[in-house]
Amino acid sequence: MRDESHAVWHHRDMRLNKSLARCCVALAMVMFGFAAPAWANPADILLVNGKIITLDATSSVHGALAIEGGRIAATGSNEAMRKQAGPATKIIDLGGRTVIPGLIDSHIHAIRAGFRYATEVHWDGATDIKEAMERLRVAAAQTKPGSWLIVAGGWTARQFRELRRPTETEINVVAGEHPVYIQLFYGSMLLNARGRELLGIGSEEDLLGAKYDRDTGWITGPASLITSTYARLPKPDMDQAIDGTRRFLRELSGLGITGVIDPGGHNLDPEDYAALFALWREHALPLRVVYSICAQRPGKELEDFQAFTRFLPMGTGDDWLRFNGIGETVTFGMYNNETPTEANKEEFYRVARWAASQGMTLTVHWNNEASVHHLLDVFERVNREIPLAKLRWSIAHLHDASDSSLQRMKALGVGWLMQDGLYFAAPSYIAERGPDQMSHTPPIVSALKLEIPVGGGTDANRVMVPNPFVSLRWMLDGRTVDGIATRGPQEIPSREAALRLYTIGSAWFAHDDNRRGRLMPGMLADLAVLSDDYFSVELSRVAQIHSVLTMVGGKVVFAAAPFAELEAGRGQ
Repeated sequence: MRDESHAVWHHRDMRLNKSLARCCVALAMVMFGFAAPAWANPADILLVNGKIITLDATSSVHGALAIEGGRIAATGSNEAMRKQAGPATKIIDLGGRTVIPGLIDSHIHAIRAGFRYATEVHWDGATDIKEAMERLRVAAAQTKPGSWLIVAGGWTARQFRELRRPTETEINVVAGEHPVYIQLFYGSMLLNARGRELLGIGSEEDLLGAKYDRDTGWITGPASLITSTYARLPKPDMDQAIDGTRRFLRELSGLGITGVIDPGGHNLDPEDYAALFALWREHALPLRVVYSICAQRPGKELEDFQAFTRFLPMGTGDDWLRFNGIGETVTFGMYNNETPTEANKEEFYRVARWAASQGMTLTVHWNNEASVHHLLDVFERVNREIPLAKLRWSIAHLHDASDSSLQRMKALGVGWLMQDGLYFAAPSYIAERGPDQMSHTPPIVSALKLEIPVGGGTDANRVMVPNPFVSLRWMLDGRTVDGIATRGPQEIPSREAALRLYTIGSAWFAHDDNRRGRLMPGMLADLAVLSDDYFSVELSRVAQIHSVLTMVGGKVVFAAAPFAELEAGRGQ
C-alpha cells in the first residue's frame, strides 16, 4: 500500500510540475511579447469532425475537442482545435458522430452484478420464451454437469411475446440434470425439482408459508424468502468473480457508461468486493466506481459501520475507486418498513447522526410516498443538529414522491436517485394505485423545477436492465417494455434535461460535479461517441443507441467499428 501511495503522489507531483511549467512558459511569452496559446503543450488527443455536446451552462455544441493530461483542454471548431496538434497528437476523426459526456448510473448494483455475472444466465433483451429457453440450453451445455443454472433477475414476463413466465416443465426440457433457480424481482422464484432437492425443500411447509404453484413451479413470497434462498446458492470462485466483474463492467462501457455509484444491497457480503478491488489494484477498471457499504447485522448496524470505517474515512480511494459513505440499507428496522416503530426510528437516527458527524454521504432505499414522512422526520431531526446540505444525502426510488415531500427534501439539501424500474413494473403499480397516480410518476419535471439534485439510473441488475438508453427513452416517453403509456406530458423532460440527469446530475451524488458530467476545459475527459445522434434520432430508437468509442480520463476503454483499432488494451 505504501508503494501504491508513493506512486499516486509521484503522479500528482508530475502533473503539478507540468502545470507549473505551462504557466511559466505562458507568462514568459506574455512578458516577451509573444501571443500565448490556450495551453503551452500540444494536445494528447484531438476529436474532430463531430458534434460535441458539452452540457455547459449555455448548452454549447462544437465540432472538435482537445484532451491533454486526461482532461478536456478545449472545445471549438475543427480549424481551431487542429492548430493545437503536435507531432505526437492522436487525431480521431469522428465522421460527424455525436459525443456526449460519459454517462453515470447513480444507483446500480454493479459490484454484485459483476461478482456473479460469469456464473449466471441473462435474459436481458429476450423477446420470447423460446429465446430465454435457448439461453438456458446453451448454458446447460457449457457448464459442468450438475452445476446450477441461475437467472437472478433483470427480466419481466411482459418482455416476452407470450406475456407470461416460463414454466418448470419448459425449463426441464432444456436444463437436463442441472438444478435451476430463476428469480423475478424480489417476489417470485422458480426452483426445479433438482434445485428444491439440493436446498432441502421437500414440501410447502419448508417454504414458510410462501405460495407454491404446482402447475408452473413458481413460488411467491416475501423478499426475505427470496434473498435468503438466493444466499444458499453456490458463490463463484475468485477467478470467476474477477472474470464476471471484468465482463460486466465492459458491457457498461459499451453503453457509454464511464461511472457508477453502487449502493451495496442484498446478497453482497464484504468479501464479495474482493474481485473489484483486485481489478482496481491491477489498474484494470474501465470505469469509475463510487461505492457505499450496507448494514450487515440487524441490531448491530452502528457497531458494524463504526468498525468497517475505522480506517475507511469518507472519500478514501482515488479517481477510479472511492468510498462514498453508507446505504442503501442503513438500519434493518427502517428498510422497506411502511410502519416503523419509534424504536426503529430512534435506531435509524443514531446511525444517521453518527454518519453526519463523520461527514459521510448516506443513501436510503425508500419506495413509497405514503410512508416517507417517517424517514424525512428523522432527516430533519439530524439536520437540526448537523446540517445535511453539504453531505449530499439521497433517497433512492420513491417513484411517487409528492410535491410536499420534494419540498422537504429541497429544504434539507437531500437529492433523489430516480430509476426506470417502472419500465418493467408499471402494470402492477397501476393495478395497485390507479392510472391517475401513474400519470405523475415519477415526478421528474416537478423535481427539476424545484432544483432538487436528481440522478439518473437503473437499479440493475435484479429489477432492471443496466442499459442507460432504455432508461433515457423511458424518461422521454413514459412507455413500459410492452408499450403501455404511463407518465403524462407534464412530467416528461426534454432530451437535454434527461441527459443532464445521467451526467452532471449523477455526478453530484459522487461529489464530482466539478470534475465530471460536462465536456468543458478542466473536466475529466470521460466521454462516449454514440452510434446515433441522441438529439435527433427517432424517439423509439433511443433505446438502441450504444457507444462506439468510450473514453475515461482520455483513455480508450471501449471501441467498436469503425474505431475498434483504437482499443489496444483495456482498463486504466
